[in-house]
Amino acid sequence: MVEGAKSVREVLGSDFEVLEVYVAPDFMEKHHYILNTVTAEVTEVRPSELTGLSEYSTNDSALAVVRMKSNQKKEINGDGFVLMLDDLRDPGNFGTIIRTADWYGIHSIIASEETADVYNSKVIQSSMGSFTRVSVFYTDIEACLAENAMPVFGAFLDGENAHTVKYGNNGIIVIGNEANGISKGVEKFVTRRITIPKYGHAESLNAAIATAVICDNIRRG
Repeated sequence: MVEGAKSVREVLGSDFEVLEVYVAPDFMEKHHYILNTVTAEVTEVRPSELTGLSEYSTNDSALAVVRMKSNQKKEINGDGFVLMLDDLRDPGNFGTIIRTADWYGIHSIIASEETADVYNSKVIQSSMGSFTRVSVFYTDIEACLAENAMPVFGAFLDGENAHTVKYGNNGIIVIGNEANGISKGVEKFVTRRITIPKYGHAESLNAAIATAVICDNIRRG
């Protein structure tokens, strides 16, 4: 289920298979040129009906029923940077990380099998359409890292200053669980421990915020 005007527009222009679309009159009028090109069944409904169908009461514009993609293996070929999520559980964080990856031109995320479901409605909602451009592959990330030859940057509370690290042209950026950080099994594959320097007194940073800071420093380099 994809909800909201922006996310529905994004998915209609993507390579996802859209099965059904329910739209309010305003959305139909503004985006008829897109709706006329899709093979999905398009139904115009009242905004109040959309609100009733949607998980989010603020959605009175559009809703799409979309087929999930199969879990397609991502080959790590040394071309650019890849995000790796080690047991990231919060759907809102996950969606924001997808959106952040899209902003910084990172097209692939490799996720542990315990990481939140990419098709969870909160992930879709908080990604703001970026789920259509960033691929997510679930796998045994320890086995994946064992076959990898690229640098592996792990986010820890202790390590090299993330502002001054030389990231080079490629690598894997590992973001750990919100409460426990990077697991011991994954930690042994990390070749560069990095940390975002702290100037105040907060115990830790939100995982999505930390991802954004690290991605920004990668692109600055």
